[in-house]
Amino acid sequence: MITPRNAGRLVVLAAGGTGGHVFPAEALAQELLAQGHRLALITDKRGTAYSGTLGMIDTRHISGQGIVGKGFVGMIKGVFSLGMGFLQARKLLEEMRPAAVVGFGGYASVPTVLAATHLNIPTVIHEQNAILGRANRLLARSVDRVCTSFDLAKPITTAAQVIRTGLPLRPAVLAQRGIPYHAPTPDGIFRILVLGGSQGAKVFSDVVPTAVKLLPEALRKRLEISQQCRPEELDPTHAAYAGSDAHVQLRHFFDNAPELLSKAHLLIARSGAGTVTEASILGRPSLLIPLPRADGDQPYNAEALARIGGAWTMPQAKFKPEVLAELLIQFSNAPITLAKAASAAETLCLPDAATRLANVVTALIRDENSARVGAKSSSSAPSITTHHMKRGIV
Repeated sequence: MITPRNAGRLVVLAAGGTGGHVFPAEALAQELLAQGHRLALITDKRGTAYSGTLGMIDTRHISGQGIVGKGFVGMIKGVFSLGMGFLQARKLLEEMRPAAVVGFGGYASVPTVLAATHLNIPTVIHEQNAILGRANRLLARSVDRVCTSFDLAKPITTAAQVIRTGLPLRPAVLAQRGIPYHAPTPDGIFRILVLGGSQGAKVFSDVVPTAVKLLPEALRKRLEISQQCRPEELDPTHAAYAGSDAHVQLRHFFDNAPELLSKAHLLIARSGAGTVTEASILGRPSLLIPLPRADGDQPYNAEALARIGGAWTMPQAKFKPEVLAELLIQFSNAPITLAKAASAAETLCLPDAATRLANVVTALIRDENSARVGAKSSSSAPSITTHHMKRGIV
């Protein structure tokens, strides 16, 4: 329902082209439109073919690329691109005059959010992971609000108010919420969903089929495995499963992943923020293998769920066929273990994250307007001292 006081107020979203940043922006866009706001999106060259709500709103493109891990020449190019993006974003914001700017991390959001802070436009950033990414660490010092998906595993230095709103999810995921978890029965089907992120994960193609062949025949015949693979790994993975007796479907991408997760007895996956949140929202137990990066966020995401008993986490170096086979045998012999993990997982995340994030944005706009009106009133009354206040472009 449209809220009259918000009618016509413009909110600019700043997001990169990757799914981890786009999905939360999409969910927030739907919520803000329902509240009566106007929306615009500022993104980089990757954000040229959005569908859904983001595909229907005014979209502008600016320069912006990463500067880490690209060598000296790449770093120079990245800095130049970000500088150009800042000038482009500043010009756009001066023309658009938004009530607030919301950034979702990634280098595409940096120029826009920085330009907004220079123009004294109210700013919010949202962090999907349990630690701030590089872009959000850079921005956190100058924005008004820092919204997080999880309680942060590492403290940050900021004058901004830090608010845990949760991670906004796609409607397709939320539609599966509330379906009860039923642990596998001793003689019944044991459904396993294997997800490797947007590009698949070769380690799962290497380990899972071999682990399955190490299981007792009776357990192998009970397995129904849906596994995501890279395109070039589909045929080799099919061959690796040959003769296992398990029922296996392999795909590069599952259009019905939320439905598969709701039916799964166990999820085996990387621990991106979206995956961890979806497992929690749907209340499904998971074995999480974080992407092994020295400065990665995935171990912290996995730990957030494992700490409350909703998941098991294992470094990739220890993720071996023999280890996985032993775990699957243990789970099949003690399904109550899976049921307890499912119940625990459901307590971590916030299903109304999109509404919580939208409320932070609208409250910031409202507070900024109140400050602006108060400053004007004070300046017209000679007996009252007028203090400097940050004013948004509205």
